[in-house]
Amino acid sequence: MKLKCVITDDEPLAKEGIARYIHEVEFLEMAGECSNPIELDKILQKQAVDLVFLDIQMPLMNGLEYLKLNTQMPKVIITTAFPNYALDGYTFDVIDYLVKPITFSRFFKAVTKARDLHLLMHKTPEQELAENNDYFFIKCENKYERIKKSEVLYVQALENYVNIFTQQGRYMTLLPLKTVEKYLEQENFIRTHKSYLVAMNKITTIENHEIRVGPHVIPISRNFREEVLKIVLEEKLWKKGH
Repeated sequence: MKLKCVITDDEPLAKEGIARYIHEVEFLEMAGECSNPIELDKILQKQAVDLVFLDIQMPLMNGLEYLKLNTQMPKVIITTAFPNYALDGYTFDVIDYLVKPITFSRFFKAVTKARDLHLLMHKTPEQELAENNDYFFIKCENKYERIKKSEVLYVQALENYVNIFTQQGRYMTLLPLKTVEKYLEQENFIRTHKSYLVAMNKITTIENHEIRVGPHVIPISRNFREEVLKIVLEEKLWKKGH
């Protein structure tokens, strides 16, 4: 993902400096440059632009006057030699306000803010789904606990209950292990025993008929041992001769 940028400034040296900075940042792409808001308006009508670097003092119309007239602007970073305009600039919901001469570190901070906002506003359905699926709720006694799937270490079955051990602690809920396994089957979990479900990426040691997940010791039953070793160690085991 690259942000398409347009520089609007009537000072050639200022445009050259910003263009050089854009070239140095991987997630930015130069889409055009112009010397006043009238020319900028023509560019915006012809192509999609994500970010505008907008000077204030320009011929024909200054940058703030243009912002007042155009309410459908892309994201804007103001660039000017006059810091006293900063408050006026922020009333137009600009991303940032850069005072000339602009250092690269200050420029990078501003465009990073623009990128993060762009990503937040343009999440794909897949990204939204992934974020919504990274946690779940379980009922523990009289309350509902939110648990992040990435923090689950292992699950232990106790008749009709399960203990869910996480990096934050232990949670007990009235659910069969098969139900928990169904919810977690796409999350890198593996059955090591009829009563245990373990997060594979949390395993630290495998020894004889035991697995360690940090300080926790979890049994591997004879029926599951071969499958566990095959799945957990596949492509991860360093072998002699490779």
